[in-house]
Amino acid sequence: MIGTAITVSFVSVPEMVKILLIGVIILAIGIVIFGFIWARKHTPKRKGRRRVLFALLSVGLIAIIVLNGAVYNYHVVINQYLTKVDMDEEELAKVTEDARGITEKIEDEGIVLLENKNNALPLNQSNETETNINVFGQASVKMVYGGSGSGSGDESENVTLQQGLENAGFNVNDELTEFYEEHKPEEEEEDVFNLDGGDYRLSEPATSDFSEEMLTNAEEFSDVALITLSRAGGEGGDLPFETSEYGGTEDRHYLEISEAEETMIEMVKEMDFEKVVVMINSSHAMELEFLEDEGIDAAMVIGGPGSTGNNSVGKVLAGTVNPSGRLVNTYAYDATSSPAYYNAGDFKYSNTEHTSVDKFGEESQKYHTFLNYQEGIYVGYRYYETRYVDNQTGEVDEEAYENAVQYPFGYGLSYTDFTQEITNYQSNGDTITVDVEVTNTGNEAGKEVVQVYYTPPYDEGGIEKSHVELGAFDKTEMLEPGSSETVTLEIAAEDMASYDYQNEEAYVLEEGTYDIKLMNNAHDVLDTREYEVGETIVYNEGNKRASDQVVATNQFEDAQGDIQYVSRADWEGTLPTQRTQDKEASPELVEALETNPIEDNPEDEDITFADHGLELADMKGLDYDDPKWQDLLEQISVDEMARLIGYGGYETQEVESINKPATTDLDGPAGINDLLSGVNGVQYMTEVVLGSTWNVDLAEKMGEYLANEATVYGVSGIYAPAMNIHRTPFSGRNFEYYSEDPFISGKMGAATVKGAMDQGVYTYIKHYALNDQETNRDGVAVWSNEQAIREIYLKAFELPVKEGGSTAIMSSFNRLGTLWAGDHYGLLTTVLRDEWGFEGMVITDWDQFPHMSPDSAIRAGNDLMLTTLGDEPTELSTETNTGRQAMRQATHNILYTVANSNALEINQKSYPNWLLLLGLGDIILLTLLSLGFYKLTHRKNKQADAVEKVANQ
Repeated sequence: MIGTAITVSFVSVPEMVKILLIGVIILAIGIVIFGFIWARKHTPKRKGRRRVLFALLSVGLIAIIVLNGAVYNYHVVINQYLTKVDMDEEELAKVTEDARGITEKIEDEGIVLLENKNNALPLNQSNETETNINVFGQASVKMVYGGSGSGSGDESENVTLQQGLENAGFNVNDELTEFYEEHKPEEEEEDVFNLDGGDYRLSEPATSDFSEEMLTNAEEFSDVALITLSRAGGEGGDLPFETSEYGGTEDRHYLEISEAEETMIEMVKEMDFEKVVVMINSSHAMELEFLEDEGIDAAMVIGGPGSTGNNSVGKVLAGTVNPSGRLVNTYAYDATSSPAYYNAGDFKYSNTEHTSVDKFGEESQKYHTFLNYQEGIYVGYRYYETRYVDNQTGEVDEEAYENAVQYPFGYGLSYTDFTQEITNYQSNGDTITVDVEVTNTGNEAGKEVVQVYYTPPYDEGGIEKSHVELGAFDKTEMLEPGSSETVTLEIAAEDMASYDYQNEEAYVLEEGTYDIKLMNNAHDVLDTREYEVGETIVYNEGNKRASDQVVATNQFEDAQGDIQYVSRADWEGTLPTQRTQDKEASPELVEALETNPIEDNPEDEDITFADHGLELADMKGLDYDDPKWQDLLEQISVDEMARLIGYGGYETQEVESINKPATTDLDGPAGINDLLSGVNGVQYMTEVVLGSTWNVDLAEKMGEYLANEATVYGVSGIYAPAMNIHRTPFSGRNFEYYSEDPFISGKMGAATVKGAMDQGVYTYIKHYALNDQETNRDGVAVWSNEQAIREIYLKAFELPVKEGGSTAIMSSFNRLGTLWAGDHYGLLTTVLRDEWGFEGMVITDWDQFPHMSPDSAIRAGNDLMLTTLGDEPTELSTETNTGRQAMRQATHNILYTVANSNALEINQKSYPNWLLLLGLGDIILLTLLSLGFYKLTHRKNKQADAVEKVANQ
């Protein structure tokens, strides 16, 4: 672990700010009172000018008080912004180099080759006409490196596409680059306090803007044209369903190519180029039917390449890297064809208009909103791979499927050829073991992804099941031509169980034949074995799943709603055919959305206090249930607990009674990113690219390098990785999430968490849970059935807890049914802690909205409020036994996570010199104002004496 000595102040920053504020108020009040009394005694009523001066001086004193009050309210942000870590420059240079290096390695393996007609790639660099490259498309100079919001990063040092190509030995047509630079739209400044999505402007220049000379020069420059297309994403706003206000047209959505792009592509195809290659710079699955056109020779998806990923683009084109990425999303011909599309977006309860006041005091007119996850488990490939299957025979209507899906989940090409076959298959009743021999039968060295799926038995009208489901995967090492490697994969039988929320209210492994399929992707089968379950197994009381701590049973019945969920037993009768309409909420529903009763248990005992002489450092490495924890917690006052819980914005607070230092926690899905202070580390590629590697070893290495970088910056916790699901391609934050599939998402997240935690940095996996779109995320009521909740949306979080050992989680803004996720006991305690065995802390998402109550949060298992303004538990908690018990539990959870991190070893922020400057500034200003009062009153006194002296003469 990288680390240096700790710097500790004797008085905490909050206490120093409070002392300074109180001192300023006392002095200011004293000066005003003194000046007022003196003025009343010595100032003649006729002297209006002097009264004006006195009033101005008084206003100055009030301004100083207000200023110091504002500092007190915002001291967390100010302290983070102005008090920096004393970083070791050599260590910083090393971790920066490592971070940039791993970003490039991940991009090397995360680029997905979609098309390679007639082996157009790699380009032949021994031929000058292929060493030179024409790069078309506004995206060539307006690249999407990541996204906006918490998953954004500093792009100033990133390798551009042109640099990446040149670093690989290519020459780029500068005339075209200059043309696109001239047409590049002005960058829009991001407002981190009002995140409203990405830059969704479509800015492709018109083909009429190209001069004939420029195009002729391009044809003479090279036989190769590289067409670049980008699509952005951003926190706070989903992708547009129609693009007229973004430079497109009403009849096209954002994931279609625009009319201007279509015209440009046709222009390039008609020019005299031998090879036309398309580069998709998007983390969102686009509609790409045009790639099949004659005149398009090759295509690749590069996602968001981050700081150095464009080097990988050059290497793949040159052939020094053989692409081995595989898709983590289904690419449908029509992105709106999945059932989830009809229930994604803005849906209101039309009779609930109200004035909402957020915790910044901002008023706005709002409606309560809802989302119906009507599709149930049929998300992504689970829909497309099941929709066209005959339930009786298992046969697939290939023609219908081929008309719907262009590139299946798990698809990707290589510059070489591989064969895969199952060479050994075993089962001991609990675990299925599959040995797969992979042989490179081509002429180039390369890596291959091994994918094993299973097909469970299905009875119409029974538990819903996808026709195929990813059960295990791995990636080979580099295989030279002719060489082989045996990859061993395992599937726990209990992991093939489906959740029956209607009858057994438990996981059920139904009797029948389970086909274990070695597949090239989610559609194409390479080899098959069978696993027989002779008798249905119900994982209920007395027979829990081996991976659970207690039996899993229904926790989300209140979130089911009155919805007809999609069933493969009756596609035509259950699939939505139009977008859901706004509707009225019942009085009972309105009341549930607008009230949050907090109940206390009168039988709860009060907490006790005692001094046991312990410090937080004494707890490191102790079990969560070690008795010493109770002793430590008895040393902490109610006020300290309230502050620890209520001020969790980008840090955890100092606790002087146990010598706990403050820690810094920052955003980090794509690298260290402090939205408030502007501190940024290396920008990593998007999580979609990491998922597309299908390489958990790279994910673990990224977690390790990210943690090392965080440590140098004095950071102990990172708000990452993000684990939500690509429910549709239109979610604004898909770039920040791995996949449409929870299994690969969970595996990648678990590896990233493990890598970071091994280096002492805790990672807040987020946003727990069902926060799968940005529209109305501030309290939207999500309705879903328990099978979908558990199998799709919680599975991605389950694996980082059980396998990655995560000790930190971020809850989400939305509601499950009517209950805020941060106030859902079943979600945060029963499932997370009791079933999965999670030990650690849960933090809210940005604590801005009125439905986010710290009193209800701590009772449910949400321990920390992500706010810099402070949102402490009220008398409902500080003055009641139940509340104080909840506060102590939350404190335990926070401290357990921090104690088992780098927080006690790394260099903390040094003494806050800005407070000394503020204090000095207060003294100077108060002195000047005091002198002003003195001069004003002393002058009046002298004038009065002079008048009296004249009168006496």
